Amino acid sequence: MTTTTAISTRRTVLQALGATGAVALAGCLAENDPDPAAADETGLEAAKAVDIDRIAADPTDVPPPVDWDEPRTHEITLESIEVTAEVEPGVTVDFMTYEGQIPGPMYRVREGDTVELTFKVPGEHNAAMHNVDSHAVYGPGGGAVATSLGPGDDTASIRFKAIYPGVHIYHCAVPAMDQHISLGMFGAILVEPEDGLPEVDREFYFGQHELYTTGDTGEDGHHEFDFDAAADEDPTYVLLNGEVGAITEDGHGPVTAEVGETVRVYFANGGPNLTSALHPIGNVWSRYYRDGDLLSEPGRNVETSPVAPGTVTAGEMELHVPGPIKIVDHALSRVTQRGMIGVIDVQGEPNPEIYDDDL
Repeated sequence: MTTTTAISTRRTVLQALGATGAVALAGCLAENDPDPAAADETGLEAAKAVDIDRIAADPTDVPPPVDWDEPRTHEITLESIEVTAEVEPGVTVDFMTYEGQIPGPMYRVREGDTVELTFKVPGEHNAAMHNVDSHAVYGPGGGAVATSLGPGDDTASIRFKAIYPGVHIYHCAVPAMDQHISLGMFGAILVEPEDGLPEVDREFYFGQHELYTTGDTGEDGHHEFDFDAAADEDPTYVLLNGEVGAITEDGHGPVTAEVGETVRVYFANGGPNLTSALHPIGNVWSRYYRDGDLLSEPGRNVETSPVAPGTVTAGEMELHVPGPIKIVDHALSRVTQRGMIGVIDVQGEPNPEIYDDDL
């Protein structure tokens, strides 16, 4: 890792962690920075011009709760789009996405509904074959067999009935599926139980994935996908919504909520390889739906929970005091060294009965 690479990614993460986290970590990180004179040149090509300014999906872009009580049919069109975008300033990657964002769009249906999914791989936006394997689909390959398309092929369509409630992942499942998922091809579909979900004030949607590249973490230039690093499960980045610190002040900004509210977070771990240790710094999951299971009694006051690759989970929090809640993977080197952090900024009046730092 070159000096500029270490400083670039770590500065973003330290700013997101805040003053206390920065003080605690700064000394250790400084000691690990190598001598600039000893830095090796890896020969990356210059960063490419980007196709889009933001690859990170908006965490507030969540479909509204189910408000119907009879089965209905949903027509969904999903398009594969390969784009060049920044992971962090000066670092570009050719991503593979659904609809030009990471994670792909979240969809919401009700148990017993029918989904008619049309998949497109336009030749002008793609150079590789893609498909859709949805864990909500009971059928061959979760629909991947029928939806496999090369660039410019005619569209593919499937129809499936949402027979088991839960929150499920969908992802690309071509033979090089680790590459395609690492580069962004995953998303979530929520099948609400017939009786619905408890009402909350706000919902957010995040997605974690690893990125395996030919460059070092934070190294300026254009990074290509590294199949050897993927095979070794040695990621260059571990990201939330496709960018280092995307959902922080140093990125596109945190999401916001208010004191007194209850929020629900949907969290997709695309992987393709690493289990996440999901934790909200400054809070707990007052109700936690492990592995996307919406029928069992939720866990209570869960601090940190494993989320396997290829899994979407959901957790709810009560917001008692103002201040940032950091959404992290508690395998903390992924936060301090690889970029995996997002922020929910809770706004409102202090509540000294719950927390008081003005003594």
